[in-house]
This record gives sequence, C-alpha cells and structure tokens, in this order.
Amino acid sequence: RVSFMNNQKPQKPTLSGQRFKTRKRDEKERFDPTQFQDCIIQGLTETGTDLEAVAKFLDASGAKLDYRRYAETLFDILVAGGMLAPGGTLADDMTRTNVCVFAAQEDLETMQAFAQVFNKLIRRYKYLEKGFEDEVKKLLLFLKGFTESERNKLAMLTGILLANGTLNASILNSLYNENLVKEGVSAAFAVKLFKSWINEKDINAVAVSLRKVNMDNRLMELFPANKQSVEHFSKYFTEAGLKELSEYVRNQQSIGARKELQKELQEQMSRGDPFKDVVSWQIILYVKEEMKKNNISEQTVVAIIWSSVMSTVEWNKKEELVAEQAIKHLKQYSPLLAAFTTQGQSELTLLLKIQEYCYDNIHFMKAFQKIVVLFYKAEVLSEEPILKWYKDAHLAKGKSVFLEQMKKFVEWLKNAEEESESEAEEGD
Repeated sequence: RVSFMNNQKPQKPTLSGQRFKTRKRDEKERFDPTQFQDCIIQGLTETGTDLEAVAKFLDASGAKLDYRRYAETLFDILVAGGMLAPGGTLADDMTRTNVCVFAAQEDLETMQAFAQVFNKLIRRYKYLEKGFEDEVKKLLLFLKGFTESERNKLAMLTGILLANGTLNASILNSLYNENLVKEGVSAAFAVKLFKSWINEKDINAVAVSLRKVNMDNRLMELFPANKQSVEHFSKYFTEAGLKELSEYVRNQQSIGARKELQKELQEQMSRGDPFKDVVSWQIILYVKEEMKKNNISEQTVVAIIWSSVMSTVEWNKKEELVAEQAIKHLKQYSPLLAAFTTQGQSELTLLLKIQEYCYDNIHFMKAFQKIVVLFYKAEVLSEEPILKWYKDAHLAKGKSVFLEQMKKFVEWLKNAEEESESEAEEGD
C-alpha cells in the first residue's frame, strides 16, 4: 500500500475564483482613438477660432493626452475637423469641430496663422514630425475626396510649411499618384502650393529644396504622359501666374538635355571607331536634332563637343609630346566642330574653351597656339573671332602666355586681311 501511494503523481495546483473575460475588450477601449478625439474636439470648441488659444490648448494637452499614439487622429482633426475614413471622407456619426483648416477662410493670411499652430505644436513635441509628414502624404492621396476649396486651403498650407522647413519636399511624391495626375487634380493642387511656397521664399529656395530630394527634374510628371512636355508645362503654369516656375522647369530640361547630349557624344567617341565621313555625319545629324528638340544654342553645343572630345583621351604627361598628340586627335574631330561654329559667337566660345582648358591642364600651356592654327586651317575658326579674342575678348587665365604665343600669328592674320582688302579695292 505504501509503495502504491508513493507512485502516485502529485496533483497540479489549480486556480480558483472568477475569470474576467472582459479584459481584452477593456484593453481595446482603453486605446480607442474616439475618446482622444472627443477630448481634442471639446478643447477646440472651448477655444473657438482664436488660433493663439488653440496653440496654447494643444501645447498643454500634450502633457495629458497620448499624442505619440494618436498623432494621425490629432492631425486629422486639425486639418479636417474629425477623423477621416479611407478616401478622405468624415464619418457622419463622428463628432467634429469647425476649428480646423477645412472650415477656415480660404486665404493666405489664415493659412499662415494655421501654419504657426502646426509649427508650435511640432517644435514642442518633436516626435510628431514623422507623424505629421505621414499625415500630409495621406492627405495628398485623399485629394479627390475633398472639395475644391478644401484642396486649395491644404495646398496653401502645405506650400507655407514647405517654405518654413516644417515639411520636407519628398511629401510631393504623393502627387504623382496615377489617378490624381490623370484627372488633373495634381497639377491644379501644385499651382496653389507653389504660389504660396514662392510667396514665402523665392524660386531659388524652392529649387534648392526640390534638388535635395531629387525632384527638380520630375515636375512634368504632374501631367499625364501625353502632356509631359516643356511647352505644355510652361503654358499651364505661366497662365496660372507662375512664370518663374515655368522658366525653372525649362532650364532644368535644358540642363538635362545637355548632360544627355554630352554623355551620348562621349560614349560614341570612346568606342574608338575611326571618325570618318559616315560616322561624322551621323553624329552631326544627331546633335542637330537634339539642338532643335531641346532648344540648345550653338554656343552651348560647341562647348559640349569640345569637352567631350577632350575627355575621351588619356593625355601624355610630357609637355613636348602632348601637343603632337592633341593635334592628331583634334584633326579628326575638326569637321564636327566646324559644323557647329557657323556663328562668330560660337567661334569665340570655342576659343575661350581652348584657353581655359590649356590653362587648367598645365601640359597644354604651350599647345594653345598650335590648336588655334589647326582649327584656322580646318575652317573651324576664322580671322575675325581670333582677332577679337586677341584684342579684348580673352580670359584673364594665362593671358600673358597665350597672347605672346598668338602674337606672330595675329600679325600674319592682320597683314593677310589688309592685303585682301587692298586687292578687293583694286578689283573695284
């Protein structure tokens, strides 16, 4: 019997008493944003439309209410007057307030005052920065759910907050949503936004902000693919009173086109194909098409060609050998340069580029005159631009060295010019 008793397993202890099955439900209620919303809306109703009082109330409430957890609800209320459902609508059964952006007057001064409320709140509670950025991205995606007046107010407010640094320009990515772009909502919103942004700062400050987030070349994406042209963008924004933005985009497009042209030229030259007539004409036609398409001047093109030609060679480090190497290399590209020096100003641009290059690359200091004479013989450069460069159009860089090099050749040009003039007179 003793043995039997010892082999029995001891019973596990059991919990006695009543089980509370309501624990999960209670926990859910405890984190329900409706209670937070009621507290904020009640406080805003008591402050009324005095935005300084609103800012003070929000500042004080942060110590009692969980802003960190309910950031989205807080910003929904301040912008739209209550919690937003997906798509941007306010639920009918929710309490709401008229102390919000959407219920305010549609003017810049009122939106500037609201911007101060957001600034003070986020400066006081720094952890709200990310939540506010996410909120604005969401609001931009909800634009179709708002009225035109609400969109205008949000656009003005966003522009002001971008100008004072409360928001980062990366939030504009939301405007590239396919449906918003297709229905013209993005472009219309951008007009109001950029007007208030430029009003607070200027186009240069706007450009810097856009460049920081790699959006300086994406503004045309505010339009559908079939309307993404500089002409359409320029017409739309100029008519809306934003000529400086139109000019900025036109300039950006030109910069992008110039970079692309230089890249393509360098790739073609670095392939090592002999630069014969067929290749030469193919490149010339390509460059002329790009000039026309992107409205690039001949002076700009000749500078790009010079830079491309000079960057595709590993130059000899010995000064006495580099000139010979340069002449041989440049001789084959003379037809290309000649095709884009049809104006005196283009020739002068090329001369200045040669001077600058020879000065910046010390091994080329003695090669300047030889390059100019080569281009003169190849009919890339003519007398008049060379004489103008010599007289008063040269750069300060290496001036004395290069003028001394060119002295005899310039004298020869002047004599040749005088002889041809006298021959012409005798012929008359």
